[in-house]
Amino acid sequence: MATGCTLPQLPRPQVLVARLRVVMASQQSWCHSFSSASRLQPQPSGVTMDDSFLTKDKSTQKHKLPQKRRTLELPATPLSHCQAPVPGEAGNLPTQGAPPAGRGHGFHRGTEVAAHQREKIRALEALKAKLVIVNEECNERILAMRAEERHEISLLKKEKMNLLKFIDKKNEEMISLQSQVTKLRKNLAEEYLHYLSERDARKILIADLNKLRYQQEDMSLAQSPGIWGEDPVKLTLALKMTRQDLTRTQMELNTMKANFGDVVPRRDFETQEKTNKDLQEQLDSLRASYEEVRKEHEILMQLHMSTLKERDQFYSELQEIQRTSTPRPDWSKCEDVVAGGPERWKMLAEGKNSDQLVDVLLEEIGSGLLREKDFFPGLGYGEAIPAFLRFDGLVENKKPNKKDVINLLKDAWKERLAEEQKETFPDFFFNFLEHRFGPNDAIAWAYTVFENIKLFHSNEVMSQFYAVLMGKWSENVYITQKETVAQLLKEMTNADSKNEGLLTMEQFSTILKSTFPLKTEEQIQELMEAGGWYPSSSNADLLNYRSLFMEDEEGQSEPFVQKLWKQYMNEKAEYLQQLKQELCKELHEVVTLPKLRGALMSIDPSLDKQTVNTYISQAFQLPESQLPEEGDEKEEGIVEILQTALERLQVIDIRRVGPREPEPAS
Repeated sequence: MATGCTLPQLPRPQVLVARLRVVMASQQSWCHSFSSASRLQPQPSGVTMDDSFLTKDKSTQKHKLPQKRRTLELPATPLSHCQAPVPGEAGNLPTQGAPPAGRGHGFHRGTEVAAHQREKIRALEALKAKLVIVNEECNERILAMRAEERHEISLLKKEKMNLLKFIDKKNEEMISLQSQVTKLRKNLAEEYLHYLSERDARKILIADLNKLRYQQEDMSLAQSPGIWGEDPVKLTLALKMTRQDLTRTQMELNTMKANFGDVVPRRDFETQEKTNKDLQEQLDSLRASYEEVRKEHEILMQLHMSTLKERDQFYSELQEIQRTSTPRPDWSKCEDVVAGGPERWKMLAEGKNSDQLVDVLLEEIGSGLLREKDFFPGLGYGEAIPAFLRFDGLVENKKPNKKDVINLLKDAWKERLAEEQKETFPDFFFNFLEHRFGPNDAIAWAYTVFENIKLFHSNEVMSQFYAVLMGKWSENVYITQKETVAQLLKEMTNADSKNEGLLTMEQFSTILKSTFPLKTEEQIQELMEAGGWYPSSSNADLLNYRSLFMEDEEGQSEPFVQKLWKQYMNEKAEYLQQLKQELCKELHEVVTLPKLRGALMSIDPSLDKQTVNTYISQAFQLPESQLPEEGDEKEEGIVEILQTALERLQVIDIRRVGPREPEPAS
């Protein structure tokens, strides 16, 4: 950056060289001493500047005057024994070892000038720094002023745009008013012309009327000449009274017009009033509909938001599962392992997911191992061992096939339903085997059947029998479900008047809704889809309802009956979940008998006393005869852990009897 200062001009090198020759010729003694010092360090033919006197300002001279450091080329002199450093063009003059003053005062003047210039440069360094600082401050102020100017310019531009918009708006208003004025002037001119025409027509009409009246008077006078014989006073009085009557009548007419000019006829008023009432009713109805739609919209928005959250949660879970889950197995590899080959494996794997396929594969492996066993080890006589399995020693494996076991279980159920059910189900099962195979083979068949039904979880008959036999379900669950299916089949048979085994889809839907009044529309839809209904089906389509209740050779029901069973289990789980929420307790907390009774009546008000006592007896494991009366003080002393009570209720046939009362609107 330029500092604004200029250095004084130094003497030219030729003048300095001439002056040095004169000084060197007159000062031989000094040259001898100087030449001895110069011989110690040989130098080139060109004389260079000695910078020893610039040791303090060396760095300053390198930065400030680099352009003036040059080497002076001296011409050859006869003084071969004397070589001296000569100050160069840059002004770097020696400060030590200079020759004494003599006739070569020019040499000392050059030294003084260089020293003065260096002092001046040092003095100007502070000024240069100050100039730099001032320049930076000025630049900052200029930038700040420019920023302020830009901000003001932007504000002025915005104000200009607003004013232009305001001017455009006013111009539009002025154009609109001008058009209105033009239209009003045109209307006024038309009305004025109409008024002139009406005035002229009125004058013509009055003239015609006068002419006609005069003609009538002339004709009346000509026809009745005796009128002139009337009394003029009487005629004048009659005329005067007639004029008074006319005046009074006109005044009354004007008064009526003034008072009732804005009055409408009653008929029009009643018509408008009726129309207004109808419109008001329509408005109220539309407002009510709008409120309902608005509430539904809010509910749908909440459902939409919750659905979005669930979608995001499911998506994150899917990503986590995709990241951490193992690869999906190739189930086609099982075709060569399962007995029966690919055809049997396809039949077993049809319509099953991976979890069900694992059960099928385990059943196949287990059935193979089960057939290889000849004996079962006895489980002993412990209290935890079921009564029909208490035996010590080896028990023979009868090795029946799967179909024989299923037929045996069906026969057991038929006999159980036929008797009065006085004994427990495990005791009945063992007595049934003793009666069927004799006392000696009963225990062997008990172990054989038990191992088979424990293995085949995917078979409906075996899994249900195993759950009842081990006490996981009450046998009433199985019996009630069978009775429900039988009742449904009976209803469909009654609706089939022609006994063809066919029903329309509309009849099918009506029977389902009448048989299961507590099921939702979605559940009825699921049952219809399981029965063979499709969205493209019409109400007139026929359905073979008997095929819905058929079973295959292994006792497997059709999808319709399986869907009924699945809905029953879901309804039971939902009923118990509502009971838990009504109690407002954690699973590890205890619940009293009155609390459980109140919760049952709250979620299902249609329950009768006998059913409530049955549920409470099962939950607290007390006979119904020992249950205290409602309101008795002993009820508070009967407690049970909530989780245990719910597990006990899960065993029995617990279901909703009537609809739950809707909660009052807030």
